[in-house]
Amino acid sequence: MNILVVEDEIKLAEILRTYLEAAGYTVRCLDNGLDVMPVVRAWVPQLVLLDLMLPGRDGLDVCRDIRAQTAIPVIMVTARTDEIDRLLGLELGADDYICKPYSPREVVARVRAVLRRLQVPQMVSDQPGATAGLVVQPETWQASLDGKALELTPVEFRLLALLASQPGRIFSRDQVLNGLYDDHRVVTDRTVDSHIKNLRRKFADIRPDQDLIRSVYGVGYRLDCGAATP
Repeated sequence: MNILVVEDEIKLAEILRTYLEAAGYTVRCLDNGLDVMPVVRAWVPQLVLLDLMLPGRDGLDVCRDIRAQTAIPVIMVTARTDEIDRLLGLELGADDYICKPYSPREVVARVRAVLRRLQVPQMVSDQPGATAGLVVQPETWQASLDGKALELTPVEFRLLALLASQPGRIFSRDQVLNGLYDDHRVVTDRTVDSHIKNLRRKFADIRPDQDLIRSVYGVGYRLDCGAATP
């Protein structure tokens, strides 16, 4: 698998290359944000390790570009640990964060965890009670509503896949977190809310009169099978 490392600290980038290559990955390193998108289009990595503070263009802008054009998972690497930056990154489509200083072994473990989460379990999209017009295709990582493609990040796709696996069932926050993140990290409720908000917004672009994801106060979330809201 191809891993793109975008890090302007050359020595650190080479350390990451050494550990990732030892884990069996093919690695390419960049040190300028302006160079990322041409390489993403031409080389098509399976994952991007993206530093937040970069010359040329910062990591948030680069992440926004990657997410607008691809579903390639992005792990953001940052020394800026305040929650606003974290949530902003998630809203732009980052799949994980690693905070500096870190262990290279931790980076390899996080890469493996994100790539493992891409293995979405099979599901039946036309089961009785399923939301009409919604199609989820795990084998191609594609989803559509009323025949219109939903441009989802990998985390958003896994969230939709979980909810669509049993339409009408209420999934607790813990069940959602376990379905999205299997490496036992500490994730705030606001992180889940950010992903739900993004998924709702993308549904609303196609069906502005219906809220397909319902919040059940104090319990969790469900994919709604009901009619349009008044």
